[in-house]
Amino acid sequence: MAVNNRSGSCNGAMVKMIILFLGVSLVGYLVGPSLYWHLLEALAPSSSSSSSSSCPTCNCHCDSLSLPQGLSKNSSFTDCVKNDPEVNGDTEKNFADLLSEELKLRETEAVDSQQRADTALLEAKKLTSQYQKEADKCNSGMESCEEAREKAEAALVLQKKETSMWETRARQQGWKEVGVKDHVQSQGGIEAY
Repeated sequence: MAVNNRSGSCNGAMVKMIILFLGVSLVGYLVGPSLYWHLLEALAPSSSSSSSSSCPTCNCHCDSLSLPQGLSKNSSFTDCVKNDPEVNGDTEKNFADLLSEELKLRETEAVDSQQRADTALLEAKKLTSQYQKEADKCNSGMESCEEAREKAEAALVLQKKETSMWETRARQQGWKEVGVKDHVQSQGGIEAY
């Protein structure tokens, strides 16, 4: 039974064409809008220069002559437009007051922080001194114990020498070592051992 290769839904060339079309469409979709806006910006100045000739330049000076009739009579509106040095002075004074208040607050916080740090340092010094005293006591106690141990060890060595000497003399005199149990029985004592 032979399999027909042409019976599939798409051949290789058709698949390549579809993939190529999808790739070009994707690139156009991604790059197209930005190219459109760049071209629009490039073409816009030439078209706006022709339209700007029909519009006069703007005069932005706010004096009472350029205001409409109803507003020119209202002096409060014209006062708002003017630069008031008193208002500017008050604003600068308030700003300076706020800055000085902020500096005072930060200075107070810094002083409080420094006082807490100094207190903590003092406490740490006290604890260090206390621990040093305890360590000195412990070291002196250890030295005393070490001296007492050395003395006891020396006394033990002397005692052993003396015991050995007495034992040697006793053996020379005819003494024989008898166990404690034997000694108690020979004395007629109770066998409690």
